[in-house]
Amino acid sequence: MLSTIVTDTGQITLPEKIQQHLKLTSGSRVEFVIDEDGQVKIFPLNVAIETLSGILHCPDARPTTLEDMDAAIAEGASDWA
Repeated sequence: MLSTIVTDTGQITLPEKIQQHLKLTSGSRVEFVIDEDGQVKIFPLNVAIETLSGILHCPDARPTTLEDMDAAIAEGASDWA
């Protein structure tokens, strides 16, 4: 397990192994997400969006069908009428 220290201003230095794993360089941006279990995850924002597909998967969620999407669009469009 890797660890670091939080400064008085809330800053941290990521361990080099983490920086390498995430392919982070000076100026890279990262995003923090708190998942449904309360775990904090860090994601590099220097990756193609396609590689992030499914990272926030909710195991209890049912897949959305095209019919569900059409119904949601129609419902939203009716608000404009």
